[in-house]
This record gives sequence, C-alpha cells and structure tokens, in this order.
Amino acid sequence: MQRPDWAPDTIDIERPSVARMYDYYLGGSHNFAADRAAAQAMVAAVPEAPLMAQANRAFLRRAVHHLAEAGVRQFLDIGSGIPTVGNVHEIAQRLDPQSRVVYVDVDPVAVAHSREILAGNERAAVVQEDLRHPEAILAHPDVRKLLDLNQPVAVMVVAVLHFVPDDDRPAELLRTLRDALAPGSYLVLSQASKDGRSDDERAEAERVYRRTDNPLWIRDRAELTALFDGFELLDPGVVWVPQWRPDTPESAEDAERAVFMGGVGRLGG
Repeated sequence: MQRPDWAPDTIDIERPSVARMYDYYLGGSHNFAADRAAAQAMVAAVPEAPLMAQANRAFLRRAVHHLAEAGVRQFLDIGSGIPTVGNVHEIAQRLDPQSRVVYVDVDPVAVAHSREILAGNERAAVVQEDLRHPEAILAHPDVRKLLDLNQPVAVMVVAVLHFVPDDDRPAELLRTLRDALAPGSYLVLSQASKDGRSDDERAEAERVYRRTDNPLWIRDRAELTALFDGFELLDPGVVWVPQWRPDTPESAEDAERAVFMGGVGRLGG
C-alpha cells in the first residue's frame, strides 16, 4: 500500500486505528484500507455505527456551544481524534475569539492533522498524549501555556472511555483531572453503552475492535454515571447522546440507535 504524504512514517498503515475508523464513520478521508475494512466489519455487526459517530459528534458540538454560552473560555479535549468540521475551537472561538482550546490525542495522524488545521491559531494547540497519563497531560508545556487551571476549564472526554478497560482505573484517571480543576469547571463525557445491545451485537463489536490497538470496554448507564463522581450532572443527566439538549424534538427520536450515552457535569465549590 502506498503511503500518502499526510501519513507520518511512524504509523503502521496495515493495522486499523480507532481514530481513523471514526474518521471513516464521519465521512472523512484520512483513513486507510485496513481502517475501512475494520469499520465496514463494525457496520456489518452494528449497522448504526456511522449514525452513532455522527450523533456523538453532534453531542460534542451542542455541549461546547452550551458551555461557551455559559461563559466557559477554556477547553481541554482529550481523545480529540482526527479533525472534522465542527471542532471545539471553531464553536468556542465563534462565540468568543479569546477562547482557548487544547486538543489531546495519542494517534499521530490525528495530531499531525490537528497541527495543520491549527497553524496560525495562537489560542489553540494539540498535544500527543494518552488519557491514561493525566498527570503528563496536565503538566505538558502547551497545556500550561494556554490554559489557566485556576480558572474554569471544560474537559471533554468524548467517545474515548470505551477504549479504557477497568484495569486502567478510568474513575481514578478522571479524579486526577477533576482534582486539578477550579470550581465552575465541567466534564463532558460520552462512551458506547451496552444498554439496548444484544449479546451477539456486543460480542461482534468487541471482536472487530480486537483487531486494533484499542479493544472495546462497553459500560452501562449506571457505570457511566458513576464516573461523574464529584460533578453535579446537568439536566437531563446521562442519556443517549441525541437526548442531551437536542436542537429539535425530532432529532432525539430513536435515540437508543445512537449507541452512545453521555452527559455533562459541573464542578461545584
């Protein structure tokens, strides 16, 4: 397979990447044959896979818009993926050009393209790091340069935690982030839910993602709600993502087909 100019030499283009599979679901072009094959296998197992990616991206956009209107001017998007239309900085800086955004992703393709898009934007940056290393994220010079952790920050952990097994202690990872935040900060969280899925669908989805470096770890609503420990959930709580403050009542119909559940929590104090 010929390596395109935009693909860093360090990546294995024969092994599927969850970031590039997600890009494929969203109709992007930064994916390889291996990513497309794995994504198509996922669609065969769970036909709603593209819908769930699109619904989840729409949830992120609505959450950012709501928080920006509420006065939040700092955003830390962990597991941001390959850039597509409707990025956090586009939404936040449209409402206030002074808004500051740091994207974090472990995938080198996602990081490389984020850097291209953000070139010349002094109030946005991208860091190559892993959610499983929250201390490294918080201490990174680019995070420290752009974000004042003594002021409210919205931390986005969207469509990421289903790649973090319980052995990696996701609740502890989120507590580390929470403990570094000022009162008035927010946590925006979503992940694939096992609710409403048959055993066969879950098993096949897990089989597909075992072909990547990031196997699935699907949780239910109660488990996801527990991860908001220390945050006060905004209405309507943890729901199917199309049900979180939908733009129209019609957009929340058949919400469980979106597969993802999510919510937004505020840190008091």
